[in-house]
Amino acid sequence: MTDWEQKNWFITGASAGFGKAMARAILERGGRVIATARNIDSLDELIAVGGDRVLAVRLDVRDSAGVGDAVGAAERFGGIDVLLNNAGYGFIAGVEEAQDEEIAAQFDVNFFGPLRLIRAALPAMRQRGRGYIVNMSSIGGMRGLMGAGYYAATKFALEGLSEALAGEAARFGLRVLIVEPGYFRTDFSGRSLTFPAEPHPDYDFLVRQRIRAASVDGLQIGDPERALQAIVAAMNSDTPPMRLLLGSDAHRFAVDALQARQADVDNWRTETESTDFPETSR
Repeated sequence: MTDWEQKNWFITGASAGFGKAMARAILERGGRVIATARNIDSLDELIAVGGDRVLAVRLDVRDSAGVGDAVGAAERFGGIDVLLNNAGYGFIAGVEEAQDEEIAAQFDVNFFGPLRLIRAALPAMRQRGRGYIVNMSSIGGMRGLMGAGYYAATKFALEGLSEALAGEAARFGLRVLIVEPGYFRTDFSGRSLTFPAEPHPDYDFLVRQRIRAASVDGLQIGDPERALQAIVAAMNSDTPPMRLLLGSDAHRFAVDALQARQADVDNWRTETESTDFPETSR
């Protein structure tokens, strides 16, 4: 069994929220962290904790050249054992409310950002024959919620990519973990939510939903420190999961989503199988 918490972690979005909590916990366990953020000064607290076991790197995951430079710096720091794609934000808008630029920005950070990091880090990780890629998804990656369709779409895309990557990378000694948190007591609701520039008057019910989403900051049931413990336990397991749910709320949500999908599969099986050519039916 590998003690992944003792390894080199490359963490995006390490200045706040899950990223900061995980980086701090890894350092307290004796690991090393390549901590990235758009504002490098926001990483001073981690440097104070980890000293020379922290490499602070300025990084905007939308910048392909910057991603390559950051991965190069990480290799000079000892390489990447765990790539934790954590940076992201929630664009909370109805499907009809969003502008093209807002949609593109959501995908650029939440999907193409992790993809850029994965593609940049894979060659060296593959050559070393070991490593873990941990992609932070959400309960929104299990079912699209009203008023958050674009956010969910980025997480659905990330999960599909992760599943394919897991199959491709396994032969090189690499593993992939999809993390699906519920609501955790980070500052995500306070600083990482954005809303449409032009709310549509016919969707006033979504405005009320957005107000509620922003009002839960500091009241969420999930503990980020316990989340890190669960993630590391899953990674260290001899039978690690492909997906790791975090939080009792996430578990309830997943059960409901899976049961609803299973009901559609079962209830419409006759129609599903009726589309086969008759001579191929069994």
